[in-house]
Amino acid sequence: MNISSIVVKTLPKFLDEVVQSLKDCEACDYHMHDEQGRIIITIEGDGVSQELKKMTVIEAIPHVISADMQMAYSEDELDAHMEVLNNADVVPKMLYDDDLKPEDIIYNGDLKKKDLEGFARTFDDTKKRI
Repeated sequence: MNISSIVVKTLPKFLDEVVQSLKDCEACDYHMHDEQGRIIITIEGDGVSQELKKMTVIEAIPHVISADMQMAYSEDELDAHMEVLNNADVVPKMLYDDDLKPEDIIYNGDLKKKDLEGFARTFDDTKKRI
């Protein structure tokens, strides 16, 4: 189970409406807000993919300017990923592959161009490869 905290932002004139929409929304749990239009909620999911789907629902609420994940916790996924890292070679196998073409290497470091749903699928599949 994943639990993530999210800061939702809206204009102060829409604050009451957005807070009520979040309280009524089954995708999240409302916790608090300030008068500047910042709202704290949490979401839960079985994996990153499910959390991203809930984020999409929250972002679609009228007058939501942004919804940014601030912290995430997942003991099961962390353990699975740590096991993969602990059992991995220090040097990635692809660096030993003389037939690998540079254009076939997938770079995951650019967040602006990142396919978050594709990343989430890969991330969620990690525990299946252990």
